[in-house]
Amino acid sequence: MRDDRLAGKLIAEMRARTGLTQAELARAAGMTRSVVNAYERGRRQPDVDALARLAEAAGMQLGLARAQASTVDPERAGRILEQVLELAELLPQRRRGRLAYPTVFARS
Repeated sequence: MRDDRLAGKLIAEMRARTGLTQAELARAAGMTRSVVNAYERGRRQPDVDALARLAEAAGMQLGLARAQASTVDPERAGRILEQVLELAELLPQRRRGRLAYPTVFARS
């Protein structure tokens, strides 16, 4: 499913689960049927507020999932950086001085 059609598919699914027509859902959400139709067909993209109003009108709640934060292992990152710097030192035609660790990853 293309990203630009995701909201439309979600709105159509909300309507299917509740048995509402586009006109009924639009009326309950305070918008026109043509706008709901344009959302479902992917001709327009609803903003978060419009999507939340449509969900509420369908008796549902719009929940946004938080992306899982990636955990960085500083020891592993330091080892990788050291390897990259060592490889970079071996490259011919360096234009700068010696490569050094950034202060964030300074060796102790």
